[in-house]
Amino acid sequence: MANREQLKQAAVGDYIELVYGGGLPERNRKRGKYPVYGSNGVVGYHDQSLVQGPGIIVGRKGTVGQVTLSKSDFWPIDTTYYVKLKRDGDIFFWFYLLQTLGLSQMNSHSAVPGLNRDNVYNIVREIPCPAEQRSIAKILCDLDEKIELNHQMNKTLEAIGQALFKRWFVDFEFPGHEKTRVVNGVPDGWRKGNLIEISDLLMGQSPPGDTYNEQGDGVVFYQGNRDFGFRFPTPRVYCTAPTRMAEALDVLISVRAPVGAINITMEKCAIGRGVAALRMKHFSNGFLFYFLSTRSDLWDRFNSEGTVFGCLNKAEFQKVDLVIPSDAALKQFDSVIKPIEAMIRKNETENRLLVGIRDSLMPKLMSGKIRVNT
Repeated sequence: MANREQLKQAAVGDYIELVYGGGLPERNRKRGKYPVYGSNGVVGYHDQSLVQGPGIIVGRKGTVGQVTLSKSDFWPIDTTYYVKLKRDGDIFFWFYLLQTLGLSQMNSHSAVPGLNRDNVYNIVREIPCPAEQRSIAKILCDLDEKIELNHQMNKTLEAIGQALFKRWFVDFEFPGHEKTRVVNGVPDGWRKGNLIEISDLLMGQSPPGDTYNEQGDGVVFYQGNRDFGFRFPTPRVYCTAPTRMAEALDVLISVRAPVGAINITMEKCAIGRGVAALRMKHFSNGFLFYFLSTRSDLWDRFNSEGTVFGCLNKAEFQKVDLVIPSDAALKQFDSVIKPIEAMIRKNETENRLLVGIRDSLMPKLMSGKIRVNT
């Protein structure tokens, strides 16, 4: 077991160097496999790398202090630093440690946000020996790898759902289609209609601003699509006086610019004026979600260049035409899609738990409050 004496109070600058990235304007990039990193993450690709991976990129200008890890060789541009170890250590450990130093709060330029590396170098922390660094990094990396595995599984499951939706309801290759007559582009037993005929719509309404908080008081509140994720929004803001409530598994859609982003609620939540909630009148929301998520073209005119302010209202939803499947087809689609949707939610629930564990462990591991075997 590692003991307390192995931790040394030292300046960060004794262990790492923040090296300026290299200028690489977009016009000079050539198609390639190497990621190009700006201060806020990947901004493109190039046919050459500047730094051998794995490596750490730190936002210098713009998104100050954002810490990003590249597992492969990469090119950090001149709005970033990349990390060079000055002595034996674990690069993954430093990726996690840098996230706990509050670098995003160290803006030293008033006009254009900027991170002064000398301020980072002067931060003093207890730095474990290389062996313990590796042990700490393994714990956190294992958690992140499981989170990423679940995320990739969900992307695969959603792709399966989208493929099924397209086959059944776009190409009309649903079970039994060979024996179904199609007249004027509509299978027998199906009909033309609009979105509001099959779903209930709830337009959001913002509660008083003084009822918002980020301490978890009240119910989860989504004002717009800021907290939208790959499929589910991430709880961040709460509200003690909600005015409009969406139910768990409702489909959320952003109704103010940018218009049309789609997510699904994991829990009952309050919705503000930047969001609307939709729910199928019959059957589950699988059909509704895949229809909206594959029809981003519906909202192009609201997001097009030159539009001053795009906004969706109930009348706009009523204009969304579609071919409404028969109840039998929707019921059969439900029976296929529900297990897929349940697995996606299970993975998301597990990821939220894992993220909570990781975020709770990280500062304790980095401060030495929790020690690990070496």
